[in-house]
Amino acid sequence: MRRAAVFHVVCLLAVLIANPLAAQSSCRQALALGLDVSGSVDAREYRLQLDGLALALADPEVTAALLGQPGAPVRIAVYEWSDPGDERLIVDWTDIATQSDLVAIQTTLRTTQRAAMGPSTGLGAALQAGFALLEQQPNCWTRTLDISGDGKANTGLRPQNVIDSPAGVTVNGLVIGVDDNITGNNRNLQIAELTSYYIAYVIRGPDAFVETALGFDTYAEAMRRKLLRELTTFAIGLLSPPDLRIGNQ
Repeated sequence: MRRAAVFHVVCLLAVLIANPLAAQSSCRQALALGLDVSGSVDAREYRLQLDGLALALADPEVTAALLGQPGAPVRIAVYEWSDPGDERLIVDWTDIATQSDLVAIQTTLRTTQRAAMGPSTGLGAALQAGFALLEQQPNCWTRTLDISGDGKANTGLRPQNVIDSPAGVTVNGLVIGVDDNITGNNRNLQIAELTSYYIAYVIRGPDAFVETALGFDTYAEAMRRKLLRELTTFAIGLLSPPDLRIGNQ
């Protein structure tokens, strides 16, 4: 997997050297974020999730990573998901080239009100919705899908049966721990089980990973960690000598 990523970087550098204008004509990363708003997410948790993403985007390190290359910006979209077919785009594709761009997204997130959506967890459909968004950004150097969720799929196409992932797309997960009053599982056990589920069936692509939040109260910090990891991986890949990174395997 790491060798494939190195090959991708080498090819990209060759393209940019041959055509310097390519860096100006496309974004360096398309980042689609899918937020779970199914029935297990109450009104308080809904607010913590959207406000938490806004807070994570305002973090100084995240802001620095986002604004580091205004000539080839990161492009962000945010959508909500629950039942299959119940997906709502709340931030359409936006280039993050200036602080004002970032503030506009944060304002949208903080002022968005919850819409009526189904109660189920259509995780497979959420993946497909994210892939459809990323297919709109074929010229970005990398394409990443973030899926946040507090439970397993319980309706529609299961994530393990979604086989039409766009080439080169990385899917990362943010697992949110909740106490299960039905089974009696506490959130530590639930996080471990759900993390294993995401690793097995949800995440995919180069350098994919799962981040965890011990409840919605820690969602903002978990999102901050995840964004930093996603935004810096590609930058380090461009700056690090490919032969040295291969030698570390």
